[in-house]
Amino acid sequence: MKPLAADGRPSLIGLELPGLEACLSELGEPERGRPLRARQLFHWIYHRGAATFEAMSTLPRDLRGRLSEVYSVARPDIVTEQRSADGTRKWLLRFADGQEVESVFIPEDDRGALCVSTQVGCTLTCTFCHTGTMPLVRNLGAPEIVAQMLVARDGLAEWPTGREGRLFTNVVVMGMGEPLLNYDNTVAALRLALDPHGLNLSRRRVTVSTSGVVPRIEQLGADLGVGLAISLHAVRDELRDELVPINRKWNIATLLDACRRYPARRPTTFEYVMLQGVNDSDADARELVRLLDGISAKVNLIPFNAWPSAPYACSSSNRIHAFARIVEDAGYASPVRTPRGRDILAACGQLKTESQRLRKSLATAA
Repeated sequence: MKPLAADGRPSLIGLELPGLEACLSELGEPERGRPLRARQLFHWIYHRGAATFEAMSTLPRDLRGRLSEVYSVARPDIVTEQRSADGTRKWLLRFADGQEVESVFIPEDDRGALCVSTQVGCTLTCTFCHTGTMPLVRNLGAPEIVAQMLVARDGLAEWPTGREGRLFTNVVVMGMGEPLLNYDNTVAALRLALDPHGLNLSRRRVTVSTSGVVPRIEQLGADLGVGLAISLHAVRDELRDELVPINRKWNIATLLDACRRYPARRPTTFEYVMLQGVNDSDADARELVRLLDGISAKVNLIPFNAWPSAPYACSSSNRIHAFARIVEDAGYASPVRTPRGRDILAACGQLKTESQRLRKSLATAA
């Protein structure tokens, strides 16, 4: 069953060439010409960013008409678009079934990263993460993951994808949900993102973040070989069991063994949120160094981004930089992430759909 676009028609977004050929076959397009027409469709959807069939000027007019009668390349509905004072942009997107996710674009001087979501809600209930307070509603399909990238390209006016000087250069799969618990759809979407005839992103500029779904880590390396980021956040199992409950299934030692086997083309990033008085001591830093022995790694220190009723506070700047010095002195790069988009709740750990916030506020008021 093909996914529905926001306008209710089956969507072609998310289909690779064989899927596009099958759709052309259903329209009665002659077999001999289908491969060419499928390549043209692919080019218009993923390279040129056409949001209507009428814009696909290299396709015959009658074919464009037949396509538009049956299929769609419409984007999800943009419920809201917010812009932070620092240039960060956040989109709240609504899909055909009414479910919503957030995606965030973070610009730098000469590049920019889109943080994409892979689930509506999350099952992992990490206690420092706002998304973790939402129940899992469902996985996103590959078309819905790809659609977030198309919306960002639309918003940045960066079609075609091969243009020089574009800002959208990176994808980080670090939004709502655990991508390795939606493995097949995540990989299918990233294949389209990496396709040189499509979205044309470099493999070294795509990173998948996981809280530690160990059996899928090695598979990800074999299937895509993209960058790997690990949401670590603690150096002792008893604390990580609390902060990142999936640790009860795959503990720190098991997770780090999987990281050692990952076919890394670049260092694995270990994400470590700095929580005042919880995981930020010098002893924690020294234990982190010990744990990373033998892994090509860098440690990304993340100042805790508060959200309403959050149970933690952020470590002081002095404490964060003292922690970083210990890690750096051991030979591991340890940048302190500059929080982006805090004023629009777009920073790391803050994503939660507006519909969820509204439902909660209404329930409280009742």
